[in-house]
Amino acid sequence: MRAPPMRGPRLADTESGPAELDSSGRRRLAPLVVAAVAVVLAGLFFVLLTADGGPNQTADTPLIGRPAPAAAGVLADGRAFELSRRKGSWVVLNFFTHDCVPCIREHPELIEFVDQQRALGIGGAEFYSVVRDSSRAEVDEFFAERGGDWPIVYDDRYEFVNDFGVALVPETWIIDPNGIVRGRLIAEVEADFLTSRIREMQGLGS
Repeated sequence: MRAPPMRGPRLADTESGPAELDSSGRRRLAPLVVAAVAVVLAGLFFVLLTADGGPNQTADTPLIGRPAPAAAGVLADGRAFELSRRKGSWVVLNFFTHDCVPCIREHPELIEFVDQQRALGIGGAEFYSVVRDSSRAEVDEFFAERGGDWPIVYDDRYEFVNDFGVALVPETWIIDPNGIVRGRLIAEVEADFLTSRIREMQGLGS
């Protein structure tokens, strides 16, 4: 079947008739559609940004099974901290900032974890908080309000952040006495989970 012949535009569609009104309506509607889409996308982004995947999430990294980066920082008292000098002990690094909401939520668990490790004596892991993007005054206030007593490493030159590839906090790394990276957690951690993970790595079971 042949297609029907094309017809020219009607007079009403070429002057001030329905076609002009329809075009004007489309012009008025377009900004509203764009605004609605923007609101939906913003809402989706917010949901993704604040989504809580739960604690104790592990993540793979090319550093697993390899020597830990020889990063260096500064302790609160001004002394240099060199990670390469901590061989001989299990070391746990926890990256945080003072205003990170998940960091605040996990802090009581870190206090408990440190207590658990200290109770083990020389067999316990050393624990360090690695600070990025927080001043010493902000960190002092954070610990004064929430408790906790362990070494704070200030990553002023971003050696730890860059060498370990830390983009978001909190993030926790486990390093064995030989200086080999053994684990990485990319969410809030729980004391019992972290302790059990280290015991498994030590071959002691849960």
